[in-house]
Parts: sequence; C-alpha cells; structure tokens
Amino acid sequence: MIALSGLSKAYGSIDTSLLIVLKNIHLDISEGEFVAIMGPSGSGKSTLLNVIGCLDSFDAGDYRFNQQSVSAMSKDALAEHRLLNIGFVFQSFNLIAELTALQNAELPMLYTRLNKSDRQIRAKDQLSQLGLADRLTHKPTELSGGQQQRVAIARALINDPKVLIADEPTGSLDTETSVDIMNLFQSLHASGKTIVMVTHEEDIAAFATRIVRMRDGKIVSYRKKQ
Repeated sequence: MIALSGLSKAYGSIDTSLLIVLKNIHLDISEGEFVAIMGPSGSGKSTLLNVIGCLDSFDAGDYRFNQQSVSAMSKDALAEHRLLNIGFVFQSFNLIAELTALQNAELPMLYTRLNKSDRQIRAKDQLSQLGLADRLTHKPTELSGGQQQRVAIARALINDPKVLIADEPTGSLDTETSVDIMNLFQSLHASGKTIVMVTHEEDIAAFATRIVRMRDGKIVSYRKKQ
C-alpha cells in the first residue's frame, strides 16, 4: 500500500544551514499491517510519519500510495487523498473545544457530499462503537483524556480511511488508559485497518506487528514480531 524509495528531506538551505532529517529512506508497508516507528528525539520519526500522512513534502525519492505517485498529485488531489484515505490521531487530541464530541467526530465529513442528517448518523454510530454513546453532547473539557482520544479516533475513522496515522497516541495518557487505547488500536488492526504509529515507548510499540527503528534520519531496523 505504501512504498517509499530513496526518500530524503531537509530543512533550511545550503546558503544558511541545511538540516537533513530524512536520509535515503526505503520502506514498504502492506495493507493490514500495524507498524510502529521508534527512535530517539531528532531521529526523523515524526517527519517520516508526516510525509506518509501527506502533511509534509519531501525533497528527493519516490512515494507511492496504492501504486499512485504522491508527488504527482495536484494540490486538490492531495487534499482529497488525505481526506478520504488517511485518518490522523495526535498526542494532544486536537479537538475543537467549542464543539461537542458529535460535532468533532463529524468534522472530516463536512468536506464530503453527505448531508447533515447522514453525517450525524454516521458520527453517532462511530462514537457508539468506541463506547461514547452517552457522551455525544459533551465538549472536550467535559471528557477524560481517554474519552477525548476516543473522540479523536472516531474523527479519524469517520471517512473509513485506508490508513490510520497515529503520532504518540498515548503520550498524554496514564498507563491504564494507554493500554485501553492500544487495545482499541489492536481491535482496529484485527478488523483489517492499516495503522502506522510513532511512539517512544517500548511497551506501546509492542502492540504493533512490526517495529521500524530510526536514528539520525535513517532506518536502522525493520524487525517484525515473532
């Protein structure tokens, strides 16, 4: 599904100071995999995740999603690709404080052709599947950290994306809640969802089926779980 070949990215310029954050990355991720990307601070793991999620560009190499060149996509095509094919889950949840759980979960559908009634039905169903049927009208400040992350996951899943991108999804949660969220990720993976996750925690990465380790902008290990 995801094929990266010779991918490189740098910030800055030769005239000032050039910081190379990704160096000749080669990585294939198959449909239905659950991949954890690990590495020390500054290793390039979050930049790699952002490139995979099409939130960031790259300077050299090739990125193909289902055999389609990402770099060849127009601005509009890239936006549609992100909307329909990729769901995002962030460490800080990124919920809109003024909106209810239902309204937050609905947000990605505002850019589709679904009418308001259909959007609400789908959002209610997705939140209910994640155990939030009694929290639909609650705003983020009225929810626990785990509940907020479940709303964020509902939002990420609402358009049934092909890939779920998660950047430190348990970084703001306590240990017990982290395990609950990772059990949810495992259930999503078991149902066939492709997941690519960045984490710095070994016990969280252990939930994945493959661990990719990075250092100094390079991939140094592709270990699969036995």
